[in-house]
Amino acid sequence: MARVGLTTERLVRAGAELADEVGFDQVTVSALARHFDVKVASLYSHVKNSQDLRTRIALLALEELADRAAAALAGRAGKDALTAFAHVYRDYAKEHPGRYAAAQLRLSPDDAAAGAGVRHAQMTRAILRGYDLTEPDQTHAVRLLGSVFHGYVSLELGGSFSHSAPDAQESWSRVLDALDALLRNWPAPADGPGRSAPSDDSDDSDNSDSTDHRLEP
Repeated sequence: MARVGLTTERLVRAGAELADEVGFDQVTVSALARHFDVKVASLYSHVKNSQDLRTRIALLALEELADRAAAALAGRAGKDALTAFAHVYRDYAKEHPGRYAAAQLRLSPDDAAAGAGVRHAQMTRAILRGYDLTEPDQTHAVRLLGSVFHGYVSLELGGSFSHSAPDAQESWSRVLDALDALLRNWPAPADGPGRSAPSDDSDDSDNSDSTDHRLEP
């Protein structure tokens, strides 16, 4: 492949495609140099090292997912929004397993703040406000959804549901039904009354989980 026309964006997208083909953990500057049939040194004017390359792929994956999620959520609320949001993650992981793995990469605070992880958290919290959840229950629910979505998708990608009935799609639908029922009937804490209302100086956008850069809704 000709080396003319290499740019950082082109390298990152090629790295993302390579991640889908061979696995995110196999993506390095050396592997990308072999892909473009160039010397490794020629790529260092575009990416600093393999970690920089992986970080850029992670940011690309988060941005792609955020764009898909935003489009899927437009005009939706309640269970309709919850299921649309969940389907985006599952579909993306099945279509782009390497990119999905990249989206789990732990980023530096600066990279996280500049990436699309903030958008993911904002969309999740908007869905949860539709279920009338306030803090701290909203954060508990953010963590619950992230755990369920990522756990199910990871097990499915690993083939855990391939050899038993019912099929994975039926279970996925029932899981989303269960999550909707739980969010509509969120349990009160065992040591106190009902949901906790946010304090006067609280702000959902400042919650520590709202800027989580990894793929946690």
